This record gives sequence, C-alpha cells and structure tokens, in this order.
Amino acid sequence: MTGKTTTDEGTTSMNSRSLGVRGVAALLAVPAAVAFGTPSALGATTGSGASSPVITNVKTVTTFDYAAGGQPENVTINPDGSLTVSLLGFLTGQPPELLHTTPTGQSTVLVTGLPGEAIGGNVRDCHGTVYYNVLSQDPTRSGIWRLPPGGTPERFGALPAGQFLNGLTIDAGGRNLYAADSLAGKIWTVPISGGPVTSWFADPALAPAVSGPGHFGVNGVTYHDGAVWASNTDRQTLLRIPVTATGAPGPIKVVAGGLAGIDDFKFLSDVSDVAFVALNGQDEVAVVYPDGRSKVVLTAADGLDSPTDTAIRGRTIYITDGGGNAPHDAKLQVGTINFAALFAGDATP
Repeated sequence: MTGKTTTDEGTTSMNSRSLGVRGVAALLAVPAAVAFGTPSALGATTGSGASSPVITNVKTVTTFDYAAGGQPENVTINPDGSLTVSLLGFLTGQPPELLHTTPTGQSTVLVTGLPGEAIGGNVRDCHGTVYYNVLSQDPTRSGIWRLPPGGTPERFGALPAGQFLNGLTIDAGGRNLYAADSLAGKIWTVPISGGPVTSWFADPALAPAVSGPGHFGVNGVTYHDGAVWASNTDRQTLLRIPVTATGAPGPIKVVAGGLAGIDDFKFLSDVSDVAFVALNGQDEVAVVYPDGRSKVVLTAADGLDSPTDTAIRGRTIYITDGGGNAPHDAKLQVGTINFAALFAGDATP
C-alpha cells in the first residue's frame, strides 16, 4: 500500500543460492549441472530466453469496483489454489473487505470492516486461519485480526489507533506474525500462541525518507529463508533482516535499491531468493535477483494499474492492481512465469 489514489528457517547465504536456480530445480527437476551452474551457464543451456518475456499469458481473473471500495491490496494463495484478497475500502470512504476468490474469479466476502478503515496484508497458517491487518482510528479495532475456519473474526493483536499497518507475514514454523508499520518505520510481532503485540525492529532503513502525507517507509514484509524481508517505498529498497536463534532481529541488509514505487512482493519459491516486486507508483512488476540486480517484467502495457502485491505458486503468478489511476482499473491478474527467460544469459536488466 503506497497511498497512491489519482505480508525456510534455514540460514543459507544469498550468494550460495546462484540467482535462485535451486528453486527452479525444485520446480522443474532440471539436471544438477544446470541447476547449480552460473547464470551464464544456465543461459547457454536454456537457449535464447533472453529475448522472451519473463511473464506470459497475462489475463484478468476478476475486476473490482474501485469507487465501492474495491481497491485490492494483498493476495495469498491457499493450498487448494483459491486466493485470499484484501480490499482497502478507505481510499473512497467505503468499508474494506477480505475476500475468498476462486482461480476463475468467483468471490465470497469473508470479512467486512467499517467505513474509514482499511484491511492491509493477509496471511494464512497451516490450520487455515487467516490473519489480517486492520487500519482503524478506533482503539478497539486497530491491530491484527484473525478468522478461524468456519469461525468469526476477532482481534488477535491490539495496537494503538492510527497505526498504518501494511504488509503482514508469518514465519515458516507458524509461530510468529510480523506486521509492517509504514509511518512509524517499524515491524511489529505477535506470537500465534497469544500475547501482546511488541515492536520487533525499528530502524532508519525502515522509516520514510521524508515525514508527512504521502510518504511511506516499510511497506511489504515476507518471511523467507530465516529472515524477514521488507520493502521501503520512500527509499526504494528491498531489505533483509535475519531472525536470530533467540528470535531477535539481526543486522539489516539492503539487497536492492532503485526500486521506485516498491510495494509488496513474493519469492519465486521457498528455496529461491528471486523476488517479484510490485512497483505501485510505476505501474510495473520487477524481478529482483539475489545480487541486487533488477529488471521490469510487466508494465502498464500488460494492463497493470498501481500493482500492490504478487503471489506465486509454481509457474503461476498473481498480481493485485489497486486501480489508482483513472479510470481506476482495479483487478486481479494472473500470468505464467517463463523460467528459461527468467534465468537466461546473465539476467542483465
């Protein structure tokens, strides 16, 4: 969420992950000589993918009524292939919603918030409980909520009113939630087993570059490979914060910069450090490689309108479009990842 209106326990280092090719090996069972080779070697093996699009067959799954509050913000893929989609609502003064959406676009409302509120990031645990952020000026409603299977929504973690809760993620063991606070420049955490929400990490690298309306710091968060990864919209960065053995944050590292308008993001797979990031302000989706290089793989020409998040399973990638530009084409898109093109040659932007 950027406010444009007009959310693996191993400790493998990123350098050893060879542009995330292990993730491709896991998905495609390519020969080991290819899977663990250098990017150039992979390009020689896979042929002329360099000139091919990284994402193909892009189409719209379903559209939303922006004026009625249908401003998609976050998407999670469920085990059965269905999707959980957050709708902000507050950009047009409408109630936010949390939806269950089938791969063919049929949606059911799971949760409806109050006018003036927003529903930010959402995640799902292994038991089917959905957790989601609620931005509210009401001190009885602001915080992290959960929706158990077949149950009713309840506030799980209380936070002071006015916190700008954005991305949300859950660790690989399903023990802790991490929520981004875009204005405070911090990441909150709460144990799934219960307890108060506490400040896990605050750092200038998570803060907005400039204070004031329209400036957002930490935006998206994703737990991956023993770390909480985060985006900072103002600073145009993708960051990695290791989670130590005690659960405390380790030294923060800038993985990539120059990502104008970065919003939320997801990784190619559990064993790949290749990230697909939504560049909200640019109407683009970019791929970020572990060495910090990035390249744009989708643009407004592909129908993007203020993309806010991505979700990936196998070859399939979903993109939420917030619809910030008139005529506010808010929608959920789907495409197919071309692995040969993704890792062709030296993956130079």
